[in-house]
Amino acid sequence: MMRPWTPIPEGIALRDRLAGIFPVLTTERLTLRAPRSEDWATLEPIWRTDRGRFIGGPFNEEDAWLDFAQAAGGWVLRGIGFWTVTRNSDGGVLGIVGMGQEVFDPELELGWMLTTEAEGQGYAYEAAAAVLKYAFNDLGLETLISFIHCDNHRSIALAERLGAAPNQRKLPIDLAPEDLVFRHLPRKEYRRDTDKGKHP
Repeated sequence: MMRPWTPIPEGIALRDRLAGIFPVLTTERLTLRAPRSEDWATLEPIWRTDRGRFIGGPFNEEDAWLDFAQAAGGWVLRGIGFWTVTRNSDGGVLGIVGMGQEVFDPELELGWMLTTEAEGQGYAYEAAAAVLKYAFNDLGLETLISFIHCDNHRSIALAERLGAAPNQRKLPIDLAPEDLVFRHLPRKEYRRDTDKGKHP
């Protein structure tokens, strides 16, 4: 039976041409590239298992796929979205990280979701820092927020390591008691030196 994430052979060439225009971010250990349907086999447990409890899950199969498709679809609709995080050494899929905005979100959010196997190795920090540099330096954004469940201690620690602080602005939404909001602002290393064309 064909599933929604099954590649259409006749469409792969077009998909790959489209993906070729999306930005690719590289770090010492990682490459952040456009999502592919083939990534789903590795990424699905993020939504479908207890790992999804901090993002509103675990999800059923349909809602999990729709959430992933929404994260990927932002590139076509708004020119921003989520990247698949891959390891340079072997191409292994580690998770997704990027920018998105759900219907009731007042601002763009920086989000990250990694597989269980990818935890504890600094990959999330490395990938999220690369996205922040792209957002502030290349896109010229002034701020991003991250919604984090109050019991998600790993993500809270990561937000703080990235330089984010608890949000002090009043947001035009009613937050659930378990939601914390962290605000990311440009740091020195994210600003372009317009005179020299280099990062300071």
